[in-house]
Amino acid sequence: MLTTAELKRAAQAEIDRRRDALIGVARTILDSPEAGFREVRTSGLVREHFRRMGVPYEDGIALTGVKGILEGGSPGPTVAVLGELDSLKVLGHPHADPETDAAHACGHHAQIAMMLAVGTGLKAAGVLDALAGRVALIAVPAEEYIEIEYRDRLRRGGKIEFLGGKPEFVRLGAMDDVDAAMMTHTTSNPDESIIAIGGTNNGLLAKMIRFTGRASHAGGSPHAGINALNAAMIAMTAIHAQRETHRDEDTVRIHPIITRGGVAVSSVPADVRMETFVRARTVEAFTAASEKVDRALRAGALAVGGSVTITTLPGYLSIRSDETMLKTYGSNAADLVGRQNLVSLTHRPGSTDMGDLSQIMPVIHPYVAAATGQAHGADYVVEDYELGVITAAKAMAMTLIDLLADDARLARRVKSEFQAPMTKNGYLALMRGMVNEETYTE
Repeated sequence: MLTTAELKRAAQAEIDRRRDALIGVARTILDSPEAGFREVRTSGLVREHFRRMGVPYEDGIALTGVKGILEGGSPGPTVAVLGELDSLKVLGHPHADPETDAAHACGHHAQIAMMLAVGTGLKAAGVLDALAGRVALIAVPAEEYIEIEYRDRLRRGGKIEFLGGKPEFVRLGAMDDVDAAMMTHTTSNPDESIIAIGGTNNGLLAKMIRFTGRASHAGGSPHAGINALNAAMIAMTAIHAQRETHRDEDTVRIHPIITRGGVAVSSVPADVRMETFVRARTVEAFTAASEKVDRALRAGALAVGGSVTITTLPGYLSIRSDETMLKTYGSNAADLVGRQNLVSLTHRPGSTDMGDLSQIMPVIHPYVAAATGQAHGADYVVEDYELGVITAAKAMAMTLIDLLADDARLARRVKSEFQAPMTKNGYLALMRGMVNEETYTE
């Protein structure tokens, strides 16, 4: 029987042997970006690689998700490695799809390659046989919470319930057999050294807003109309006027966009659409901020004599990392990049649906500094694929070996010590309780 150190070396060597092909996966996905719940090509690529690797899988989960399973040599816990299929939509990104503006301005293309690289390493001769339990390789859709109106149509049509991929996986039972989970995200933040671990994120809820006015000739009879765009602008000003009322420690972030501002410049806008997130460190904080946003939206409609329909939808919850898994991952990452190149995070005001999983199972979500530019910006590009795919995958593969070697002693400990903030049913009830739609008229 190989020692744990020998298992790690074998997995690393296999990842190195397949280095060029694995980086090629990331580059292929980079050049074929697809927004959430539309990741048909990317999902197909994952399935193709699972078939080549001899990994049995289930597909079509939450429309485009794929879940492969690697069986260890004996029974034990299941640990998942996740990669996110979707892209953002960013105008002007050098790798944007010219028709859809979809672009990998957050590094998810590297995540899928990492996930496949972990599976590749664990398939090295003798590795899986020495492990107890299973490894789930999961390609999950729609982490980027965008195109709210489109996704809400999917929701109303019964194709999804939640607008994020991991919440859908939870709802559908695709995580029921998973005991712990991990993934690695790219970052371009120079303060995060080479690998950053731990910390928390903001949670969020989302709003889809429709202001309704009355159309009329914008030049000849504007007095006969009700300008829904003016209502939206007043509402945005009122939202901004609330900013000083949010506590600094709650890290509230509210950032509305107008997705439809009118149909013709000669007609008073009668149908104006907005979308916004309401983010904060806790559920209580973003719920309180949400109430202030609703007041501002109603004020805009009232001011012009129009109406507003506010659809509030659940988003993501704040992440919490499992300390035992984090310590194990940190030790392996230090072996690869040096302890001096690891940093511990505090709080990030962005959001991720990995936070939702962290409410019901132990998770880690480290970052690897393989990119340059501003996250979600037109200049965000993964530059160091050796670090962003190969090294990141090795750190996760080594951590999986630590968890599942020795009859999965460490994974069993993580599972037994984890005190879940929520049950699955409690989580689903919380999310469903956030759904609300109301129309306010003068």
